[in-house]
Amino acid sequence: MTEKRKVIVDDEEFEVELEKKGTSWQVRIKDKEFLIKVEEERNRISKESKRKKKARIGNGTVSSSIPGKIISVNVGIGDKVKQGEVLAILEAMKMQNEIVAPIKGIIKQINCASGDSIVANTPLIIIEGKK
Repeated sequence: MTEKRKVIVDDEEFEVELEKKGTSWQVRIKDKEFLIKVEEERNRISKESKRKKKARIGNGTVSSSIPGKIISVNVGIGDKVKQGEVLAILEAMKMQNEIVAPIKGIIKQINCASGDSIVANTPLIIIEGKK
C-alpha cells in the first residue's frame, strides 16, 4: 500500500510517496525513486531519548532547547506530575514537540500560555521535586 505524505525540507514542501518493502521503504519524490533501509530496532533512537533532549533540567526548571510557539499547556499550578508526563506542546519548525516533566513533583510556577512564542532556554514551568 502506498502512502502519500508532505514533507518540508529547507522551507520547500515536497509530496512524497512511501511504500513498505520488507525492512525497507521505497520513496518517490517527483520523478526520483529511493530505497531506504530501516536500521534494526536496537540502533534506532527511541522517542523517550528524543524527548529527554528537548527538555532541560535545572532544579525542576523545565525549558525548551529550541524556540517555538506553545500550542498547549496541559498542567496547572498545584498539579502533581510524574516523570515523563507531557506538560506542554511546543510547535517548532512545523513539528509538535512534547515538553515532558524531567522529575516527579508538584507544579509551582507556569511561565507560558497557549499561543506564546518562546525563545530557547526560557524557563517555562517550575516543578518542586517530590520523593
